[in-house]
Amino acid sequence: MEFEKIHNKGQARLFKSDFLEALTKAHPLVIWGMYLPILFYLPYLAYARYGFAMSSLWLYFMLGIFCWTFFEYVAHRFIFHWVPKTSFATKVVYTMHGNHHHYPRDRQRLFMPPVPSILFASLLFGIFFWMMGSYAFMFFPGFLLGYLLYASMHYAIHAWNPPFKWMKPLWRNHHLHHYKNEHHGFGVSSTLWDLIFGTMFDLKNEKEDKEKVKALQFEKRS
Repeated sequence: MEFEKIHNKGQARLFKSDFLEALTKAHPLVIWGMYLPILFYLPYLAYARYGFAMSSLWLYFMLGIFCWTFFEYVAHRFIFHWVPKTSFATKVVYTMHGNHHHYPRDRQRLFMPPVPSILFASLLFGIFFWMMGSYAFMFFPGFLLGYLLYASMHYAIHAWNPPFKWMKPLWRNHHLHHYKNEHHGFGVSSTLWDLIFGTMFDLKNEKEDKEKVKALQFEKRS
């Protein structure tokens, strides 16, 4: 979904209703606060009630994080950047992700808001439990933490310069996704799947446009 003009101020209006509009926004700390108890309670349940060993807890937890990175790539590439054919589909894609490309400085829509987040997380946990049984109590928290780290990384990329030199490729990959080519650079928390599927930018030969990068980052609060 490409736009003639990228807005560096304000945010998109997604719904006419002020109530529904409010439900499309979220603060990162609210989302972390919602899910932190789950991140601790489900592994405890797996250990105390189902008797899983700590080695199994860590194995499935880390597997959940790894699987999130693949889910993140697939969702970003094939769902968030789905090319719509109808006006309704266009509205859905814009609501899910297009508004972020239109208003990249909107810091209130980088995390999935609480209501759809809880519904989607519940659906995923149900699917994992159906597929894996009690192993889901170890796998799902890792998957969930993967999401929280991804969303936090996305927030950081639009808020600050990379804190460490080794993180710069992540920053540049996402910046180029915004202003160079939205059909490349789908990984945010990891560039692994971009490398595997050939959608990684050639960072050695891509020049960094500092003005465009600045336009993608949040304005400094005085």
